[in-house]
Formats: sequence, C-alpha cells, structure tokens
Amino acid sequence: MKLEIVSKSENKLMDRVDVEFRTDHVGEPSPNRDAVRTALAGAMGVQKERVVVSDMASRFGMGAGDGYAKVYGSVESAKKYEANHLLVRNGLAEKKAKKPKAAPAAKKKKAK
Repeated sequence: MKLEIVSKSENKLMDRVDVEFRTDHVGEPSPNRDAVRTALAGAMGVQKERVVVSDMASRFGMGAGDGYAKVYGSVESAKKYEANHLLVRNGLAEKKAKKPKAAPAAKKKKAK
C-alpha cells in the first residue's frame, strides 16, 4: 500500500493537524484502519497512538481510496477531543458498556 498526503492543515485550538490522504492498493485488499494509521504515523514522523483515522472509503474497482485523519500533539489531546466511538475504532479506548434500560412501569387498570 502506498499512502499519499493530499493536504494538511494545522488546528492549533484542538492541538492537531487535519490530514486528507489517498491510498493506492492495486492488487491488494483494502487497507484496514490500523495499517493506514501506521503508514500515516511514518509519513508524519509521529507515534501511531497520536493518529486517529476518522473516515476512509475505497473506490470500487480502482485499487485506491481516500480518507481523513487527525494527528494530535499528544495522546491525551486525542482522548480529550475525540468522540469515544472513534477512539474505540482506532484502538485508543475500550468500548463503554451501555446502561441497562429500566423496565416500563406496569399500567394500572381502571375499575368499572
């Protein structure tokens, strides 16, 4: 898989760099999120834990894909600003257990 960074923009307020990328994977299966994170970390010269891939899409029959990722200044910043479901997808957090729903109250029958 070849990875090309299409554009980068610094977001100082959120302590990150927003990155749009393109992958070329002709003759290979679509790359998984972990492989893209590793390639982006190498291209940007940062730790893999600081990279959060938000969106990826392969183009059917082309062997190529596009995506959007965020490279944070620190792992703590990533955990502070990112939604939990994206942290889980990128392996930076554990899935939170849902609270059990309360059973609906029994309806009282009216006496006639």
